[in-house]
Amino acid sequence: MGMRFFNTTGPCEPRKHYMLPPLPRVPALRQAIEREHYFVLHAPRQSGKTTFLRALAAALTAEGRYAAVALSVEVGVPFPEDLGSAEGAILDAWRDRAHKAL
Repeated sequence: MGMRFFNTTGPCEPRKHYMLPPLPRVPALRQAIEREHYFVLHAPRQSGKTTFLRALAAALTAEGRYAAVALSVEVGVPFPEDLGSAEGAILDAWRDRAHKAL
């Protein structure tokens, strides 16, 4: 494997990229999850949202109490006028991600 580097183009992976641990960045979120509350993660582009959600899903699943999968619905964007195709693309992506993550 090559040397780690600073990634500014997509989700970070600790074994590949220099990064701060993502989970301590939003400490109150665990309590919201335990209380079964909804939450919104809102932040600028390239600030670590996807990296954070992937780490959170992995941590929750590893604990054994939840089966969590982080997924982007951006795969539906190419189908703005065809909701069935957008839905199919999103569900296929969800199925694939769940298969790989769980």
